[in-house]
Amino acid sequence: MNKSSSRRKKFNSASSSDDTQQEKLAHQNITPLQDPANATIDVAAVEVPELTEDEQRDRLHLERKVERAFFEAGKALMELRGRKLYRSTHKTFEEYCRDRFGHSRRQSYLLMDAAVVFDCLIQKCDQFDHILPTAEGQIRPMTKLEPQQQQEVWQAAVEEAGGKVPSGRIVKDVVQRIMERTKLPNTYRVGEVCQILPKENPDLRGKAGCWCIVTHVGEFSCTVEAWDGEYTVRIDHLKPLNYSDVECQQMQEICDRITRVRENENLEDAARAMLRYLGELKRPYLTDVEEKLLSVIEQEDGVTD
Repeated sequence: MNKSSSRRKKFNSASSSDDTQQEKLAHQNITPLQDPANATIDVAAVEVPELTEDEQRDRLHLERKVERAFFEAGKALMELRGRKLYRSTHKTFEEYCRDRFGHSRRQSYLLMDAAVVFDCLIQKCDQFDHILPTAEGQIRPMTKLEPQQQQEVWQAAVEEAGGKVPSGRIVKDVVQRIMERTKLPNTYRVGEVCQILPKENPDLRGKAGCWCIVTHVGEFSCTVEAWDGEYTVRIDHLKPLNYSDVECQQMQEICDRITRVRENENLEDAARAMLRYLGELKRPYLTDVEEKLLSVIEQEDGVTD
């Protein structure tokens, strides 16, 4: 009898446990035999409130700040340079930008160039529903174009982007098509003295402001001789100095003398610095002191005639 009683207690206990589990499942509204993978879960919809007029105005204001960040940076750099506000701590603007902002020289000037183009586009972009550049890279391909061309390029790029802000690649493609359409013939001539415009050509880095002499004229490029060697450059990387034939001949003679000295492999640093100085002359002749210094270098290196 005791054993039977014991068995009844165990059965009742198990039954009571099942009832409790059924109650829990019923309370959770889950069928105990239902496959969890196929279970339907009701999720309450979350209502997203519309922006108020004040919020819409704040959003637009903040978006404009983001869009104009590079523009404001470029304008600030232009003022810092123009007023020489770096002069109390640095000798040059480039050194100041590197120490203060971690900018390379190129980065600072790209931002300033972009600010100028942005100013130009503001005058035209009202009709595009305020679609303006949001990054310096979108403007970079346009910096060497005339203001009217910049506006034309931007309008075409916006249209290609489906009415949205175009990428730098789209802008560059539009610029390339316009350049090909308006390409001018090469009007330079052998012996002409020009100024080098490095722009974005890494091979011409450090040649800004250097003069050179055209030694070969191609369809859309020239081979030129500068103070430190020979380069082949596109015609848009050259600027004519409009020297007379006599002045061009004088510069040719100076160039020949520099070339002969430069070919000395043992040329001292001081002599090389002097050649670089002569390679950046802004006039078609040497002063008496410059003539003496070049003559001394020629004598030291044994290249006098």
